[in-house]
Order: sequence, then C-alpha cells, then structure tokens
Amino acid sequence: MTAPVRLLQCTVNGRATAVAVAPHRTLLEVLRYQLDLIGSKQGCDKGDCGACTVQVDGVPKLACLTLAVAVEGREVTTVEGLGERAGGCHPLQDAFDRHDAAQCGFCTPGILMAADALLRRVQRPVTPDEVRAALAGNLCRCTGYTKIIDAVVDASRRLSQP
Repeated sequence: MTAPVRLLQCTVNGRATAVAVAPHRTLLEVLRYQLDLIGSKQGCDKGDCGACTVQVDGVPKLACLTLAVAVEGREVTTVEGLGERAGGCHPLQDAFDRHDAAQCGFCTPGILMAADALLRRVQRPVTPDEVRAALAGNLCRCTGYTKIIDAVVDASRRLSQP
C-alpha cells in the first residue's frame, strides 16, 4: 500500500514551489530527489552531522529530520539559494574560499547555512565563540574547524563594513 501524496506549496530559494510529496518524505529527500537541489548533503540521516542544514523561515533546520509537509507555506533556503540571494558569490562563500575552509566540501553547505543564519541574527562582527556555538551541530572531519571559524569571522567583518 502506497502512502497518499499531497501537494506541498512553499517557497524554495525565493521561488514559489509546488511538489507532490508523500507524508513520510523528509525535506532533504524532496530537495535532493524531487527538486534536484543537491547542495544539501545526505550524511548521517540521524541529525548528528549537520550536512543537511537548510534554513526554514531563516532558522537553521536539519532537513533529514524535517518532514517535507512541515514546510507548507514556509520559506526554505538551501545553499544554492545563498549565492542567489547575494546576487552571485555570497561573502561567506568567498571567505571560505580565501581561508581554504573547505577541503572535501561535504560539510560545507550545512556550515554555510548555519553561519549565514548567525550573521543575519546577531550584530556583526561576530566572535569566534559565537561562531563555535552557532556551528556546534555541524561536523567537519577535514579542517579542524580553525579555518572555518576564521572564514566566518572574516565574512562578518566584511559584511559589517559600510
């Protein structure tokens, strides 16, 4: 017996979106496998790694633990939308590049989304401790976090300049 599908209407990366989803599908599954937005990574599928972090109404959410139907009528932003919102390369993406903050890149989309939410909710520039707290749910096995924290602090400084 197949689960009934329903039409999910929400905004994804600034675009009105309507997609048929089964009620048990996660937001991550819908984004990656139905909408072809593969920037959000499918890591642990348990909410432990943060690789699937997106923003729902500007708040970081783990897409692997969020049912797609829970975003009905809401605004979802993925890492693809981060650059679009900035009109090209987002200052965080630029800072990650300049600081070599991404090695394999698997964790990077989730970290960028969590860092962007931090930079939009607190007064800039941010401190390394604020960055560490905001990224506590995002695991990286390659960089040791120093370059990531430096990149976020640098981006916050650049965004604070007039």
